[in-house]
Amino acid sequence: MSGHSHYSTIKRAKEANDQARGKIFSRYAREIAIAVREGGGTDPAFNYKLRMVLDKARAANMPKDNIERALVKSAGGALEKIIYEGFGPSGIGILVEVATDNRNRTSQDIKNLFERGGGNLAGPGAVSYNFENKGLLVVPKGVNSEEQMLKLIDLGVEDVEETTDGIEVYAPPEKLMETKEMLEKGGIVPISAELVMKPKVFQTVDDVNTAKKCLTLLDLLNDHDDVQKVYSNLDIPDAIVTQVSTAG
Repeated sequence: MSGHSHYSTIKRAKEANDQARGKIFSRYAREIAIAVREGGGTDPAFNYKLRMVLDKARAANMPKDNIERALVKSAGGALEKIIYEGFGPSGIGILVEVATDNRNRTSQDIKNLFERGGGNLAGPGAVSYNFENKGLLVVPKGVNSEEQMLKLIDLGVEDVEETTDGIEVYAPPEKLMETKEMLEKGGIVPISAELVMKPKVFQTVDDVNTAKKCLTLLDLLNDHDDVQKVYSNLDIPDAIVTQVSTAG
């Protein structure tokens, strides 16, 4: 959508700051543990979920020792993955993926954060029906983005979207790494590759104060230690994003 920023784009800017502070390392350690459990082992050659996480961790300059410690700890299998669903201001849908060793504590924390941010926790299926599991690759945007997108389509990519910070390429989850390798062979090196929940229908918020409240709630959720990923169907016109940023 031209002139609009989806939450995925806004979130990437925040994650860049988190990486700069080294804050992201503990999150990657938990993500490694979940990937080992879900993907079937600590060998990235046979576990594509783990391979993706390790690629992201290394790209963020996570120290090798930290990665190795996370792999060793993952053998314990103490962490549990949970998806919470809820609504924020203006009815935006939110999915919160956590990795926790204490379900009761985390559930109460997430409920409190939703309420503090002007939203509410919902039951299973209330929000997730509007999201689909996808593989996402972000490609750096050049001078001629239209030409880039045509090249991507020629390479066999079927779902391409231009954003303010790059070009998003979507693929079936099981074909994410295959698509990444295909792009690299075609001379296109993605900035990142990960599994995401992509909204089917977006909720546009074009009021500065409401947009700020939405982003504040999403930040509160993102900053919780157990939270791995936050997804939302929030869509904000670029002019409003600029005003929110200026307002601090």
